[in-house]
Amino acid sequence: MRILVTHSYFLRFDPKQWVQRKPYPPLATLIAASILRDLGHEVAFYDTNFASSPEEILPLLDSFQPERLVILEDGFNYLTKMCLTNMRQAALEMIGYARSRGIPTVHSGSDSTDHFELYLENGAEAIILGEPEQAVTEWIRGEELEKIQGVAFLKEGKVVRNPTRPVLKDLDSLPFPAWDLLDIQPYRESWSIHGYFSINLATTRGCPFKCNWCAKPIYGNRYNSHSAKYIVDLIEYTRKNFSFDHIWFCDDIFGLKPRWVQEFRAILQDRDIHLRYKIQSRADLLLVEDTIQALADTGCEEVWIGAESGSQRILDAMDKGTTIEQIRKSTHLMKKHGIKPCFFLQFGYLDESWEDISLTLEMIRDLRPADIGVSVSYPLPGTGFYEKVKEQLIHKANWTDSDELLLMYQGTFSPEFYKRLHRYVHRLFRSQQGWDALPIVGKGESEMRKSISWFYHYPLTWMERARLKRILKMESVA
Repeated sequence: MRILVTHSYFLRFDPKQWVQRKPYPPLATLIAASILRDLGHEVAFYDTNFASSPEEILPLLDSFQPERLVILEDGFNYLTKMCLTNMRQAALEMIGYARSRGIPTVHSGSDSTDHFELYLENGAEAIILGEPEQAVTEWIRGEELEKIQGVAFLKEGKVVRNPTRPVLKDLDSLPFPAWDLLDIQPYRESWSIHGYFSINLATTRGCPFKCNWCAKPIYGNRYNSHSAKYIVDLIEYTRKNFSFDHIWFCDDIFGLKPRWVQEFRAILQDRDIHLRYKIQSRADLLLVEDTIQALADTGCEEVWIGAESGSQRILDAMDKGTTIEQIRKSTHLMKKHGIKPCFFLQFGYLDESWEDISLTLEMIRDLRPADIGVSVSYPLPGTGFYEKVKEQLIHKANWTDSDELLLMYQGTFSPEFYKRLHRYVHRLFRSQQGWDALPIVGKGESEMRKSISWFYHYPLTWMERARLKRILKMESVA
């Protein structure tokens, strides 16, 4: 069977990401393409990342004339998990193009899992709810939709949702991504301005922790891991397809399985493989010195943790399961071993006060993370947080692009306040980085740029603080 496989993340529709020029290939999409090809199908892949419009798929639909269209989003990428409406509209348009040509379409992704009725109404034959690999192969094979676990479909005009499919436990049974179907050159060119080229790989699926704002529609709360040997084999396979300088291990939680990182280190050393990489983890998992040492030994340069807030009260309200003291200890331990600690921060959670915000700013000043990512709380279906605010999400329930950062429910302060707070926190952080890099004399190019940036960011920090205080005063009076 001729099968066209694609996804619907368009970098151009997300201006912030387009300007940043740090794109990653759709990893989960390429794994699915590899599975279908191994089953003997003729598979073509259309990469939307650098496309200007969904219409650009039309020539391939007409020339390749697929018998099936598979739109499978990359469930490993947080940008896809955000369920942005720009990407939703693009997916619906591609479904429409296929439908007008009589090509049945299946869709798998976080947004279609949350809104499967909408995707079905717009022409998809089936929506995969959860892990896609087994369901998509059964759909391609022609199984009756009623017999495929974990799918939703229309029958006589009514939506049918089948029972959930158990998660895949043996991840090593999956083939490697179909890298040969991917044109890697646009990715390499985009990264060139940063002086290195980064590629994405995943060692695990799922996350067992239960932060009440975190949506997990694809891989759920279960945690399953590839073996360390599989991952090292995958790294070598990927290098045979194209060279790269750096890896983003895009797991929700890297190295949670006991002794996995140590085994990873042993295999890399045995094969004389040297890496540079970054990961995502949690403060409470980064308190064992041997684990941090193993990360450092294998080339881990950055660890991003969901610090979220400097207020223990807010962390507890989020069901985060971590403490301020754990954030502090893990940060010091990473710095001790030459790893850069980076913080995801979240403002606007329910009942957050100015005192809570001040504690977060104090945490940034005290712990000096290497980088930060700042957002406002974003309610997605399937979370406890969403259930608390869903009645307020009448006019808008998703962001248009990743830089919208709109508070879509009634917070302690106004959406305007949080927009201004976002700017202030970034100015404060960059000013702080510049100060730490002073004096300029004798610095390398990167540190020199940071030093010089202090003269730019420092006065703007005070301007942003003054604007923020004015808004705060007005809203307190109101």
